[in-house]
Amino acid sequence: MAKQLGAKPRIGLLGTGPWAERTHAPALAGHPGVEFSGVWGRRPEAAAALAAASGTRAYEDVDALFAASDAVALALPPDVQAPFAVRAAAAGCHVLLDKPVATTVALAREVTEAVEAAGVASVVFCTLRFAEPTARWIAEQTAAGGWFLGEAHWLGSLYGPGSTSAYAASPWRREKGGLWDVGPHVLSVYLPVLGDVTDVTAAPGPDDTHHLVLRHASGASSTATLTLSAPPEAAEAALSLYGTGGRAELPRWGGAVGAFAAAVDALVTAARTGEPHACDARFGLRITEILTEAERRAISG
Repeated sequence: MAKQLGAKPRIGLLGTGPWAERTHAPALAGHPGVEFSGVWGRRPEAAAALAAASGTRAYEDVDALFAASDAVALALPPDVQAPFAVRAAAAGCHVLLDKPVATTVALAREVTEAVEAAGVASVVFCTLRFAEPTARWIAEQTAAGGWFLGEAHWLGSLYGPGSTSAYAASPWRREKGGLWDVGPHVLSVYLPVLGDVTDVTAAPGPDDTHHLVLRHASGASSTATLTLSAPPEAAEAALSLYGTGGRAELPRWGGAVGAFAAAVDALVTAARTGEPHACDARFGLRITEILTEAERRAISG
């Protein structure tokens, strides 16, 4: 049974990597409307260090953190995240997931079914859906309609020459590449504006690069070029829409901490009202389904 939220919901954190350290923990520690109830990690010493830096306590037993929390945020590799999300939901905790929910449809479906069976709220943190400038832009373009074409390229340089990014040590990113790491960002914009994806064509490019052509339920088509291996000089993230109103370009957005705080607010609202958020676990499942099909098409040629 889903936990009822008090005046100041207790939210715990699972994960101690760079994303948790730089985004999740600061957002939770600095959020005036929630209590940062604790940190659990697969490395107890890292959990202790992050908890101390964030003014909360570390837990060596994840079930104890579930018991001490009304909700949990997960900053774990996707296919590690999914089973813990299932356990959190079974414990009655509302869940704030990271994208992608999982890299297999079976695991993403397990999360969705667990969340729905427990009646807990869920939100998938897709940065562009919660950063204020981009969230407002997406809502405006969805309301405007009339779009027939989308063009996107997300050229990350995580594995580009000379990269010193802390995220480059992430095994799942190394294995799955830009399709799975930045692909969810692009889909999180395209789906609300252009409609669900009804057909996917995909082709591999250099290194981890993938080129996607998508058909949408609205009749629109879109493209996306995704990579984590661009030279730093060529790194860029851009998305444009073309339609009856002309051309609209996705605006720049700020840091992820403020966006994550907005995602926390969205989870709390969904938990209090019982109204599912548009970017919930089922939305995360749909992203996994689309990316799985794109990966299959790229491999099969």
